[in-house]
Amino acid sequence: MRILLVEDDALLGDALHVGLKQAGHAVDWVRDGNTANTALASEEYAAVVLDLGLPKRDGLDVLRRARAAQQTLPVLILTARDTVDDRIKGLDAGADDYLVKPFDMGELTARLRALLRRAGGTPVPVLSAAGITLDPATRQVRRNDAAIDLSAKEYALLHILMQQPGRALSRAQLEQHLYAWGEEIGSNTVEVYIHHLRRKLGTDAIRTLRGIGYAVPKEAMA
Repeated sequence: MRILLVEDDALLGDALHVGLKQAGHAVDWVRDGNTANTALASEEYAAVVLDLGLPKRDGLDVLRRARAAQQTLPVLILTARDTVDDRIKGLDAGADDYLVKPFDMGELTARLRALLRRAGGTPVPVLSAAGITLDPATRQVRRNDAAIDLSAKEYALLHILMQQPGRALSRAQLEQHLYAWGEEIGSNTVEVYIHHLRRKLGTDAIRTLRGIGYAVPKEAMA
């Protein structure tokens, strides 16, 4: 999942950037409200982690502008403003959840997972295709009841493919979901992760459609 992180504090922003990447997300990190508006207008994100006390444009202004533009992606607010009135203002402006600083990184990633599940409309978020099950709540992957250990990028790639089983996604589409701004992408990086997934899940787990892309089949091959 590609996430927009909007946080002006360098130390906290760096910790959040690392933590979200370790949770398997591609993260674009910006540090002021104006840049956040530009990012939201030009890129597609699964969710936003938004600080309120930002330079150039307040986080609430960013949120109101996004909602006025009919952007429905989940927004998790981070703030040191801990009064009830402040929380009400944030929720009324269109926030989906509210986390007061200081907070635990584990709680943040759990809340973000919950927001993404609700946004996807899947109350039981277990994905199943080709004999593979993937549980976004626990990040557990199994094939034929055997647990499979995946790296963060391998998991993220499989998650993207299993959300639309049978549909082929191009390398460019996969890269857009997997990588943030400025991340170096090798010419065969996606192919390498596909190779790793096939080695762990079985060669029939992911199909190659020449000239189109990659897909997880809806049904396991006989």
